[in-house]
Amino acid sequence: MANPYRDEFIALFTENIARDGAQKLLSWLDTTDFYTAPASTKFHCACASGLVMHSINVYKTLRERYFEEGDSEESYAVCALLHDVCKSQFYKTSTRNVKNEETGQWEKKPFYIVDDAFPFGHGEKSVYLIERFMRLKPAEAMAIRWHMGGFDDAARGGSFAISVAFDRYPLAVKLHLADLEATYLREKGTSEAR
Repeated sequence: MANPYRDEFIALFTENIARDGAQKLLSWLDTTDFYTAPASTKFHCACASGLVMHSINVYKTLRERYFEEGDSEESYAVCALLHDVCKSQFYKTSTRNVKNEETGQWEKKPFYIVDDAFPFGHGEKSVYLIERFMRLKPAEAMAIRWHMGGFDDAARGGSFAISVAFDRYPLAVKLHLADLEATYLREKGTSEAR
């Protein structure tokens, strides 16, 4: 079955990312569930293809809201399209019993659970996976690593590294803001494909 989100993602990726290893990374994504996985278990884009939908939304938000003269089109595409690659092979489908209010009968309903086979963190896992195929610039690595901002475990633990990263790398701040806007404003309540 055709996946328009996959097609759009690949078009954005190939139009903007030309560095060594990019095509190998793109081929690897086809061996994962990146194009069919949800972006979350029950919040934004908690639906089939939600992860690729979210990645495209973050790219569009980052590009529309924060691109300035002199910024790198390639860096914006790398960061936005790949920031959550760590969520590939991360979710599984399970079922739970839910009472049907109309019939009073219990029914099995599918839902997503987290099944992290490689618990390496969030942003750092994305950086690790990307760098298996292509090199990231320091600003890109920082942006992807810290895109969760204060929602990241290290930041909640009182790390000053996020503050230093945001101070030194404006792309990190921009990606974080684009991720927040896409998640909480543009995708709010998204539970099925558009």
